[in-house]
Amino acid sequence: MNTPEPNFQRILLVDDDLVVRARVSESLAQDGFEVILATNGDDGIAAYQEHRPDLILVDAVMPILDGFEFCEKLKNLGERLIPILMITSLDDNESVDRAFASGATDYITKPINLSILRQRVRNLIRQSHLIKNQLNELQEANQNLKSLVNLDSLTKLSNRRGFDDYIQKEWDRMRRIKAPLSLIMCDVDFFKNYNDRYLHPNGDRCLIEVAMAMRNTVRRSGDLVARYGGEEFAIVLPNTDALGAVSVAENVRTAIKNLQIVHEASSVCPHVTISVGVSTIIPTAENDFQALIHAADRALYQAKSQGRDRVTMLVA
Repeated sequence: MNTPEPNFQRILLVDDDLVVRARVSESLAQDGFEVILATNGDDGIAAYQEHRPDLILVDAVMPILDGFEFCEKLKNLGERLIPILMITSLDDNESVDRAFASGATDYITKPINLSILRQRVRNLIRQSHLIKNQLNELQEANQNLKSLVNLDSLTKLSNRRGFDDYIQKEWDRMRRIKAPLSLIMCDVDFFKNYNDRYLHPNGDRCLIEVAMAMRNTVRRSGDLVARYGGEEFAIVLPNTDALGAVSVAENVRTAIKNLQIVHEASSVCPHVTISVGVSTIIPTAENDFQALIHAADRALYQAKSQGRDRVTMLVA
């Protein structure tokens, strides 16, 4: 993949020699680079933190903080991607090894050949941007993979793993801000009978339609609709009190019923319906989200026991 060089490139030159600073900065400026100057390693660190250059040129031998110590200090700040070209009059193996060990990407010896310097600078910046682009692509791929791991393959909702991760995160957040967290548990009524009557491929299509209706009904940013398992779904409602959660639950129940999916094997309605359990809690350090799940499960059991196709609320 060819990565174009950015139009704007900034170079930090750290050197205590006035003549070197003048010659190098003038040459690089003629090549279109913006050059930031520093006369010692300490000033160089400060200039790096302020300007965030694309590349650093640093002299190996300087007072106060030399080039090797500068590289080490930069590395300790957590910066390992920026290319560092060390300028040195030392060309022995020990000095070269020390330069690379301290964090330099490459080195150039004095007296400086400005033509070679410009070529090295351009190549190092090009390589640096290529590496950063590849890292960004890798991070994006990892994020996509993480999303797939937490996605139910049939309904494209969050799966049980995604649900567990999300409710834990929201539990911790609601505990910090002392706000209510609500959970809705839904179960498709007589779904085993539906599968037996209409066969599993139609059962899958039914679940997909139910999932889409739930997702289209629960649209607030921050709410999560998940397939909890089989024909059971869960809806996490952060910062939502009991009254608000029951309202959402009734909207979901109505939306599923309005799909008018024929279910002649149901004993409560000729169309697909759901039973819904709702629970609300203000998280504390003394409990965990399992208490909320257990309460919503009990509420769901009550909804089924009382005839199905209804919403039941229990406070955790």
